[in-house]
Amino acid sequence: MIETLKNFGFKKLGGLILILIIVIAFGFGGFGGGFSSNNQNNIAKINNTNVTTQDFMNYLNESGITQEIIKENLDNNIIEELLSGLISTTLINLEIEDFDLSVSELVILKNIKENKNFHDENNVFQRTKYEKFLLSNNISAPMFELKLKNRELQKHLFDIIGAGTITPEFLIKKKFEDENKSLDLEYFEMENLYKKKDDYTNLEIQTFLEENKDKLKREYIDFKYVTLNPKNLIGLDEFNQEFFDKIDSIENEISQGVSFEVILKDINIKVIEIKEYAPSKNKKENEDIIYSKRSSEIDLIENGDNFLLYSITNKFDRGPDLTDQTINDEIRELVYQKGKFDQNRSILEKIQKKEFDNNKFKEMGGYSIQYLTLKSINDHERFEENSVKLIYSLPIDSFTMVSDKENRIYLIKLANSKQNIFDITDKDYLNFVNKHNTNNRKTILQSYDLLLNNKYQVQLNQKTIERVRNYFK
Repeated sequence: MIETLKNFGFKKLGGLILILIIVIAFGFGGFGGGFSSNNQNNIAKINNTNVTTQDFMNYLNESGITQEIIKENLDNNIIEELLSGLISTTLINLEIEDFDLSVSELVILKNIKENKNFHDENNVFQRTKYEKFLLSNNISAPMFELKLKNRELQKHLFDIIGAGTITPEFLIKKKFEDENKSLDLEYFEMENLYKKKDDYTNLEIQTFLEENKDKLKREYIDFKYVTLNPKNLIGLDEFNQEFFDKIDSIENEISQGVSFEVILKDINIKVIEIKEYAPSKNKKENEDIIYSKRSSEIDLIENGDNFLLYSITNKFDRGPDLTDQTINDEIRELVYQKGKFDQNRSILEKIQKKEFDNNKFKEMGGYSIQYLTLKSINDHERFEENSVKLIYSLPIDSFTMVSDKENRIYLIKLANSKQNIFDITDKDYLNFVNKHNTNNRKTILQSYDLLLNNKYQVQLNQKTIERVRNYFK
């Protein structure tokens, strides 16, 4: 909520509490008439605070959004968006009152005089520039100063919310050192240690099938279909109204329960019949699309420049047929992947139980062991990002498994660590400090967001909202 506020973003209404949105940078135009603002009906209620149609129209006038824009965007929920902004602003004002915040006249005056838009070439405040700005934007000095005051109060509120989010420097420095130290690794790829796919015997494949027979069953279908296009439906090569009228007619017949054969009785087109079909790695576009729609026994579906009219005549489940080479290859791949998974799991369990040591590591790796130095936690050249984060969380002489961007698996040993010298004025360090504090602030704001959800109950008057919508139609 509050983080959204800080980003000055819009979100739609929803749930019991609206997402807060700050709408600070109002334009200086207005409706200059239009919807009557004398109607004091409530459009919303926040706890015991009423939000009236008068409040809403004042908000619209301040926003500078024209009636034409609102009319054009009624279907895009612009009324709800604007109401969301008004309620958000009201919620902020309630929080400001609750914290008993105030801003002095001197602060407002200081802000005006320090605004570079009102300075001359010598960086000196010019009253005439300030007055010209007010005139050109059709706003009075008291109104402009009120807006500045509201901004300061809102800023003060967020400063209070975010208070204490700055982490002590020694902790940031320690975290920076930890994430930017160099780590010496020993590693080797696991691929050569896995049992080869072709080395699995037929007995092992059959055992796997028996253990997983229910999971490996597939649904097969028998069906027939035709491909419809302008050429075979109306004798032309172009998509015209006659063609789409024919398509509409077929869809109507389907909805009325007319059979596949009856629909095609006056259409001279070849019917394709398919038996015992299930998708495989050998892609068949039409058949695969129909299989994906098999929940409907008869349907007309669009496929590029064609329409497919199909009818499913039978559905049944069947276990894998190992005499089919394609299916055999697929099952062998599953067995191979399971073998890899089981072997990886076994090694990780030994590592967790402290049953894996350097001798075992060298025995497994042999001459395949390679050496690498990671320069920082952001060094993702060899291993993928999450794997590097895992490595940096481990102590020296630890073992674990990581992967690269191609999902190849490696067994690694964290052999050594070296702190890198840096200066607190370095750009990388300063960026790290800013990012760290921003993340801390975000966490605080998210907690405050939850507090507001419990603190305020927002009720909308849908009848009044609808009346406002109707006015702009």
